[in-house]
Amino acid sequence: VLVESLLVFIMVLSVHAVVWDRFSWCTVALAVQAFYVQFKWDRLLQLGGAVFQFRGAANSGLLPASMVIPLLGVVMKERCRAAGIVYFERFGIVVASTGMLLALFLSVLAVGITKPVPTNTCIVTGIAGSIIIYTMKHSLTVSEVIEVLEVLLIFVYLSMILLYLLPRCFTPGEALLVLGGVSFVLNQLIKRSLNVIEGRGDPIDFFLLVAVVGVVLLGLFFTVLFIFLDSGTWISSMFFHMMTAVLGLGVIMPWLYRLIQRNPLFWLLQFLFQTQTRLYLLLYWTFLAASACGVVFYQNAKRSSESKKHQASTITRKYFHFIVVATYVPGLIYDRQLLYVAAVLCLAVFIFLEYIRYFRIKPFGQTLRHLLSLFLDERDSGPLILTHIYLLLGMSLPVWLFPRSCAPKGTLPGAGALVPYSGVLAVGVGDTIASVFGSTMGEIKWPGTKKTFEGTMTAIFAQIIAVALILIFDSSVNLNSSYAWILASVSLVSLLEAYTTQIDNLLLPLYLQIMLMA
Repeated sequence: VLVESLLVFIMVLSVHAVVWDRFSWCTVALAVQAFYVQFKWDRLLQLGGAVFQFRGAANSGLLPASMVIPLLGVVMKERCRAAGIVYFERFGIVVASTGMLLALFLSVLAVGITKPVPTNTCIVTGIAGSIIIYTMKHSLTVSEVIEVLEVLLIFVYLSMILLYLLPRCFTPGEALLVLGGVSFVLNQLIKRSLNVIEGRGDPIDFFLLVAVVGVVLLGLFFTVLFIFLDSGTWISSMFFHMMTAVLGLGVIMPWLYRLIQRNPLFWLLQFLFQTQTRLYLLLYWTFLAASACGVVFYQNAKRSSESKKHQASTITRKYFHFIVVATYVPGLIYDRQLLYVAAVLCLAVFIFLEYIRYFRIKPFGQTLRHLLSLFLDERDSGPLILTHIYLLLGMSLPVWLFPRSCAPKGTLPGAGALVPYSGVLAVGVGDTIASVFGSTMGEIKWPGTKKTFEGTMTAIFAQIIAVALILIFDSSVNLNSSYAWILASVSLVSLLEAYTTQIDNLLLPLYLQIMLMA
């Protein structure tokens, strides 16, 4: 925990060495108080005194999670300020302020339920909160303050509902990242739905917002419904499919129509088959999807012939990382907008299939349970299987969060040109190579972890080679001699992978994106 915290502090200070303003003081104060409160959360988790059941075999992860949203907002604000885009500069300030307030709320919650009340931690949290609120008072307009408070309110209600319904699925830090992100997306969708201006906004952004909110609302609806019904019967399964169609065609489609001012299905079909390059990419991705399904069926057939207790090895699970890299790299090089939309569709399909597996919806629910149980690891300790969804999110978030409006010619200068590749580098290359080489050839373990020195060093080296290959094949990337910063960023994120107990598929790409955008 100490080494993980040290690495996060180094990244926070590195970012603010480049981008220093009033929000830097807030972020540093937030980091200090999150470090103190993290130990209170860890103690609550060990003693079983937390309000909800969180994922075991991991620390709270409050410090690394608390820094992600504020740092993303700060670097986005700086990039958009440099590009002269005032609207998105203000948007970055709102993102940073929202992230700080959500993290502060989670810290206050931990302090409030700790007995006896930790005096020193209360003082540190009070000082950090005062600095943050004072800065927000002098930085945000009234409408922006209301927007931040709306996200906080949605986050509180979502946390109470989802953490109660889904025990042992998240650590406090993962809950902050996932539920904070969903809360922000929901608030943005409501805000844009109430202020629709024809021709304003990119349809693919609206598509992401509606898809995320739609699948979350779908899950909440069926979770409440199946409290009163047995979800495993044919009648419940037919009702599930019927209500999915009703909600999709009767709520989600009209909502998207209102935002993009055209038929969503016609727009999507026209978008997907607009050019010959897109057609080739879709055929190639279909082949890769079939290959991934082939790996799942082959491994399950192998389990049936060998042993019922057979579990997929680390190397077998990393096959999917290689397939995802092979999926994303051509999309990033040839058509990023298509990759953006395809990733949204894939996320919606993944979550919908998880609903079918979780609720045992006929005819595929039990089959999915059997097929996916082979690939479970210690992080899937709750009722949901989330690792494959986290992998998709880790690869997609750098693409979705890339500030296109603030990027002249579609790319950022210097190391920022690699921002869309953050997921590929951190998870697809770094995490995969570290796991494969560490588990097969690693001998020297990092103190206090199961990760090896050889795995981490090989991961850093592999990511540097990957950057060189990106420079060769992607003509839009121009690093402008920022190689030392890239090496430092990759090294810090690889070391964080060795020491964190959080979901690395989600955390590592976001930190690498922050470092590269700075």
